[in-house]
Amino acid sequence: MTAVRQVDVLVVGAGPAGLAAAARLATAGAGRVEVLERETRPGGVPRHCAHGGFGTWTRPLTGPHYAHLLTAAAERAGAVIRTRTTVLDWEVAATSGTNVLLTVGPEGPEALAARAVVLATGARERPRAARLVPGTRPAGVYTTGELQQAVHLFGQRIGTRAVVVGARDVSYAAARTVRTAGAEVVALVTEHPRARTSPARARSARLVQGVPLLTDTTVTELLGHGRLSGVRVRHRDGRTTVLPCDTVVFTGDFVPDHELARRGALDLDPGTRGPAVHTALHTSRPGVFAAGNLLHAVEPAGTAAREGARAAAAVRRHLAGAPWPHPGIPVTVESQLRWITPNRLTPNLLIPDRSHPAAAPPPPHLLRIDAPLPRPVLYVHQDGRLLHRARLGVRTAQPHRTLTLGVSWHGRVDPEGGEVRVSAG
Repeated sequence: MTAVRQVDVLVVGAGPAGLAAAARLATAGAGRVEVLERETRPGGVPRHCAHGGFGTWTRPLTGPHYAHLLTAAAERAGAVIRTRTTVLDWEVAATSGTNVLLTVGPEGPEALAARAVVLATGARERPRAARLVPGTRPAGVYTTGELQQAVHLFGQRIGTRAVVVGARDVSYAAARTVRTAGAEVVALVTEHPRARTSPARARSARLVQGVPLLTDTTVTELLGHGRLSGVRVRHRDGRTTVLPCDTVVFTGDFVPDHELARRGALDLDPGTRGPAVHTALHTSRPGVFAAGNLLHAVEPAGTAAREGARAAAAVRRHLAGAPWPHPGIPVTVESQLRWITPNRLTPNLLIPDRSHPAAAPPPPHLLRIDAPLPRPVLYVHQDGRLLHRARLGVRTAQPHRTLTLGVSWHGRVDPEGGEVRVSAG
């Protein structure tokens, strides 16, 4: 192995979670904090989201402005941000047992040993091939991220008529980007019976902007050679239709960017498909933490940034000598729920140490459901014993909206018991 350079904290990923963690750690004097980012500039996805919706209600920001503020805060605190640097693999230092990350960047390969590692690699949309949509690989096929980068970062021209696959918040953002590029949105196509966004947003797109919404409809084939000429769709009743277009944008269907976590042999949660984490964002690998949309594809940038800040507090505890938690008690979900995070509980972490300067109350659990659920109630059981019952304050829970489960029941978990199961009814 090449010579190893030692740092105190390595943050992998310069999106909202990674930058927030780096800023907090550098401000707190955690030593040398380096952020590794494979893109040419830091900021993550918000960097090419030219629309608003970032920041706070009192200070709304566009995505690029939000990314700039996060980057500036991390650099001002003293964190070193290294772009165009990719982490390839892991090793363990033979003498100290610390994690060693093997990287490659503009100056060649390098091995970096760190007392703590924060994984904040985010999430990505599955492209057309991963969705098993056949075709001849014509030009004009995008994911939302590719579309936004082409239009907002590089000023590239797209086609003139676009079909947007999906009807989530991100789908409507993609439709807005299509219009910004001067193209017409032929239709939004979703396999679901209704749009998975707010009713006001769906009505505005349909009535004000004249964008048709085709529900219960699936894209089955891309047509055209060289350049896309249309998409074939199948309706719920079996009818097929061809929508003439020269651009198609596949939106949503996010998956965690977890390749590095897998290379490091971290335990993955079957629901989120990201690393399994404790309430303090510890992973199964000592010295490694995870935060942001790597844990839950996909939540708003503000949620990711807050998790980055919480990961920083946990890193400080680790650097101060706090013991690494045991594997812990799994928290799993039953039917109607898709995933929950954090998804591990460790008895000695259920009640935070208020005497420690980095201590913080544990965050609530985030959940997603599979289908609309009227008057939702969450139940928490362990070994058949009811630990908690919570009626949520919404009339109908929607699959595209995140639910939260408080942590008041943590103290009732049996440290010697089996897994904790969360169900909805």
